[in-house]
Amino acid sequence: MSTTELFDLPLQHAAGEGGVRIAYRTAGQGRPLLLMHGHPQTHVLWHKVWAELTARFTCVAIDLRGYGDSDKPEGAPPHTAYSKRTMAADALTVMRALGHECFAVLAHDRGARVAHRLALDHPLAVQRLMLLDIAPTLDMYRGATETFARLYYHWFFLIQPAPYPETLIGQDPAYYVRKTMAGRFGATGDTGFGPFDPCAMAEYERASRTPGWAHAVCEDYRAAATIDLAHDEADRAAGRKIECPLSVIVGANGVVSRLFDAQALWARQARGVEFAVSPGGHYVPEEAPAFLLERALPFLSAI
Repeated sequence: MSTTELFDLPLQHAAGEGGVRIAYRTAGQGRPLLLMHGHPQTHVLWHKVWAELTARFTCVAIDLRGYGDSDKPEGAPPHTAYSKRTMAADALTVMRALGHECFAVLAHDRGARVAHRLALDHPLAVQRLMLLDIAPTLDMYRGATETFARLYYHWFFLIQPAPYPETLIGQDPAYYVRKTMAGRFGATGDTGFGPFDPCAMAEYERASRTPGWAHAVCEDYRAAATIDLAHDEADRAAGRKIECPLSVIVGANGVVSRLFDAQALWARQARGVEFAVSPGGHYVPEEAPAFLLERALPFLSAI
């Protein structure tokens, strides 16, 4: 499927938590499937697998709050506005507004962290969960090494107090997008984006120029390093785990695969987990769409 076909669908908005407008596109038939993207992208991330997914599922692809064409509310300590609990509530509210009380979830990167929280906070809503190229946030911070800090430098840059990182990013946000994505699939320089469709890249860059984007993405990461960790600690202390079937895919050349035992870490946080390693790096839906579909279609269909 071309990215243009996804763009041809009407972009819609629904109210999320606290009335924040969440942008989404929906199409397809069958059981509902929520799709959530990562940083620094938008729901367009799913364009290479959209046709196959919508042939089997009623897909709802959202822009997380702060990203794409969703609202970008002001954030401040304790970063509740961008906590994964709040962002998960956005997703649940949108799905319920569309008549989907129970659904499967397929999510990448930041969206996968939101999906993890969604499954913990609303276990009756999430029937099946597939997470792409993440280990649990708490374990990644606890296991941070010098190598991790160098490769995932943005985790530590973006959490610096406002307005320092957003001021720097805001000078040329499209450049930040290009450099961030290049560094996470192994490219060098500003060209050579082999797995990324030019139309998709143009969309990611356009979204980065929208007012409030730089502040919002910084708040997303600030929340991850503060209030989200507190929520995760509380869940572990209480013995709460992911109750639904869980599948995790990590990229063979990605940082998560190289530095963490993601399979073991997720096994401790769920009642059961399927695990696979995809070709390529971090951007599984764009680098290895055929592999993703081979794993996702049977897993998500088995509701």
